[in-house]
Amino acid sequence: MSFAQTTLLGFVAGATIFLSLPLGRLRSAAPRLKSFLNAASAGILLFLLFEIFHQAFEPLERSVLRVHQGQAGWGPPIGFGAVLFGGLALGLMSLLYLGSLLRARRRSPQIGPGAMAMAEARAAHAESPRVALGLAMSIAVGIGLHNFSEGLAIGSSAKSGDTQLALLLVIGFALHNATEGFGIIGPLAAGGVRASWPFLLMAGAVAGGPTFVGTVIGFGFHNAYVSAGFLAVAGGAIIYVVAELLNIGRKLGAWPITLWGVFAGIVLGAVTELIIVAAGG
Repeated sequence: MSFAQTTLLGFVAGATIFLSLPLGRLRSAAPRLKSFLNAASAGILLFLLFEIFHQAFEPLERSVLRVHQGQAGWGPPIGFGAVLFGGLALGLMSLLYLGSLLRARRRSPQIGPGAMAMAEARAAHAESPRVALGLAMSIAVGIGLHNFSEGLAIGSSAKSGDTQLALLLVIGFALHNATEGFGIIGPLAAGGVRASWPFLLMAGAVAGGPTFVGTVIGFGFHNAYVSAGFLAVAGGAIIYVVAELLNIGRKLGAWPITLWGVFAGIVLGAVTELIIVAAGG
């Protein structure tokens, strides 16, 4: 498979995320629907998290097995362990402290108690859409980090001459991206935010674009540590985002709907994966 053909396939695999993003333009939905969409977003991300950890943990597990069989030393397990847990901490804690920093900068200056209360009320009203948009973009970043590693897999398989595997990866990742778009719009629906087209285009580019970039890089270069590192960072970011989404579900006051939404999101992710497997992926 040529470089041009491979990059085109990488573009297609990433671009399917735009299929579901237009739902972010829906006008304010009913509270129960908001809760369900928000929770379904968390469910999709939870399934993606399971998949990420399976892929990221596998190299570490294989390296430990090789040590047990006397085929290698402890260098690779230590390296993969450092990449895995370091990347996990980076993805999780960077979003935590970045969010804290941004909230601290938006606090009002020192004013009287009455004025402070009014300022806090206005800030809380203005904060809700900003938080929803920020959370949606955080989800896009987490998905993008995961999609970069998927692009690496597409590029490296095409470069090795395994065209059938490359095509199956493209089909599988394209299906996943089409459903992962729902993960981005979940917090928008929960916050009653009707996102602008430029925002949705930017979120789609952040989430889907790395598939194309990873494909280009993977065609000429592949490193197991780099791939595991991006997966680990994506996993850490997704843990943070899922916690935020579930917190929103609590605030919306429809916890049973939230749990059903999480279940529905996990099922949607699992069914997508099973369709890929049934097709020979």
